[in-house]
Amino acid sequence: MRIESDDTDRRLLAALQQNARLTTGELAQMTGLSQSPCWRRIKRLEESGLIDGYHARLNRRALGYGVVAFVSISIDFQTEARSSEFVEAVLAIPQVVMFHGITGNADFLLMVVAEDLDAYSELLTTRLHRLPGARQVQSSFSLQEFRRFDDLPIPALPA
Repeated sequence: MRIESDDTDRRLLAALQQNARLTTGELAQMTGLSQSPCWRRIKRLEESGLIDGYHARLNRRALGYGVVAFVSISIDFQTEARSSEFVEAVLAIPQVVMFHGITGNADFLLMVVAEDLDAYSELLTTRLHRLPGARQVQSSFSLQEFRRFDDLPIPALPA
């Protein structure tokens, strides 16, 4: 859905992406709008799908997840039934925090969190290696995080 947009919308999106708890009054002040027009713009951005929700950003280390692994998985063959079965099984694993179908050497890429290497090893042997159709599973571990996937760059919006 295309919406009319301008720099004020971009400023609202950037501000909300950094802090979704800002009040309409604070957002209005930041953008030079009064509260009612600011609220209407935010509602329009929500209804258009540009704002997809409001979330708390949790600290994985504080929750006890010291390990982040990127797991590439190839499946034996890709039929609609096999792929659906695989996707359902992966979605049932709470430690999988990101999941994509990809091109290249593997079919799927997962981002997985675990408390430590022992917990990851257990998850790998009891769940990941046993996924329906999993032919090859390769893990790469994050050694250092430079940027999280929290903030999207905000391009000029379509007019």
